[in-house]
Amino acid sequence: MKKQIDINTWNRKEHFLFFSQFDEPFLGVTLKVDCTTAYLKAKEKGISFFLYYLYSALKASNQIENFRYRIIENQVFEFDKVNASPTIDRANGTFGFAYMDYFEDEDKFYENALQEIKNVRNSTGLLPAISGENVIHFSAIPWLDFTSISHARNFSRPDSCPKISFGKMTENSGKREMAISIHGHHGLMDGVHVGEFVERFQNLLNAK
Repeated sequence: MKKQIDINTWNRKEHFLFFSQFDEPFLGVTLKVDCTTAYLKAKEKGISFFLYYLYSALKASNQIENFRYRIIENQVFEFDKVNASPTIDRANGTFGFAYMDYFEDEDKFYENALQEIKNVRNSTGLLPAISGENVIHFSAIPWLDFTSISHARNFSRPDSCPKISFGKMTENSGKREMAISIHGHHGLMDGVHVGEFVERFQNLLNAK
C-alpha cells in the first residue's frame, strides 16, 4: 500500500524539485558499524550473519519515513512497507537479484529469505520474478573492507530506491566491525535521515 504525497504542501517541496533536476541526485556515505554483538547473536541463533544484519537494516529502514518514499512518474509516494532486493551469490561465480518481503516477525523473514536464496541459487536469471518500487537495493561485498563505493546507474531510467552495501567484517582485539555504505535520493532524504538510519541500525546490531 502507498499514499501520494501532496508536493505543493510538502515540507520537502523545494528540496525535491531542486535535486530531481540533477543527473546524479543520490547522496552517499560510507562508515563502519560495530557488529561484535550481532555476529555472536547470529551464531547463537544458528542464523547466517548476512541474513541477521540484512533483517536489522531492513527493519531500521522501515522505521524511517524518508526511506519509504519513492518517486513514480514524477510524483512522490510513501509506502507503508519496503522490502529487500539483495544480491545473492552463486557457486559459478555469478549472482542474481533476489526479492525478500519484510516481516516484523524475524523468524518468518528468515524462513522466507532462505527459500528465496535457494531459488536464486538454483536459477540462472539475473532479475527476480517479483520486484517493485518499494524495495531497497542491498548488496554484500564480504571480500573487501571498502572505504567508499559507487554503483552502476542507468541515468535514463528513473530510480529513487535507496542502495545499501555491506563490506568485509574485520576483527581487532575482539571487536568486529563492518563497512556499510548508504545511498539515497537527495530529493527524498538528507544526511540527517541517513544518520537516523545508522543510529537505529547500530542499536539493532547491539541488541542482545
